[in-house]
Amino acid sequence: MIVLWVALGLLALAVLVYWAFISTEGTYLGPRLVALLYDWTAARYDRIKSVHFVDEARFIGLPLIAALEGVSAPRVLDVATGTARVPLAVVSRLAPGWHLVGLDHSAGMLASAQNATADWRAQVLLVRADAARLPFDDATFDAVTCLEALEFMTSGEAVVAELGRVLRPGGVMLLSNRVGAEATVFLGRLARRGTLERCLSAQGLTDIRTERWQVYYDLVWARKPDIVEEHGHEA
Repeated sequence: MIVLWVALGLLALAVLVYWAFISTEGTYLGPRLVALLYDWTAARYDRIKSVHFVDEARFIGLPLIAALEGVSAPRVLDVATGTARVPLAVVSRLAPGWHLVGLDHSAGMLASAQNATADWRAQVLLVRADAARLPFDDATFDAVTCLEALEFMTSGEAVVAELGRVLRPGGVMLLSNRVGAEATVFLGRLARRGTLERCLSAQGLTDIRTERWQVYYDLVWARKPDIVEEHGHEA
């Protein structure tokens, strides 16, 4: 009987360790550990995630370019930029005049992003900062993005609010939402189908549209309403 209890205890411990370090990538152990884990994996992150740049352009770069058609010299912020997947998906599609800011908490990921964007340094700026306290003024960007990251943040709602703050009226927001069975392991986080859409609606975003993207993620598009004066005319 003792052997059985010991075996069950070890199994429970193994499940807990797997949940804490693999399934949720250390997110419940604190932001410093998360940043450290990403620092360790930065050099091989794209291989681990099986990032395909043709798909990145198809689902992210080209739709974002189309969404900002007519905007002169668009300014785009990508939060949790990692290896600069969003900036690369845009600038590699011949988007001259665009200014892209990639923000991340991991120094290792930003170093990889710096190498990856070396040919576009005039267009891509990389910043190390906290997603919940963005170092930018209100209404700075024409588009804001955050992919495969919100479920790993202590308060995804606070991050979405910050993204909305720095987005100009009429601007575009592109986020990903964790879905499927694995979304259920992110307890108390912004995950599962419909959750992000409700958050965006509650924060006043409009034109909310969900697209199937990956097995574990949907893409969710939204816009920040234009400023409207008292009599209903756009400012």
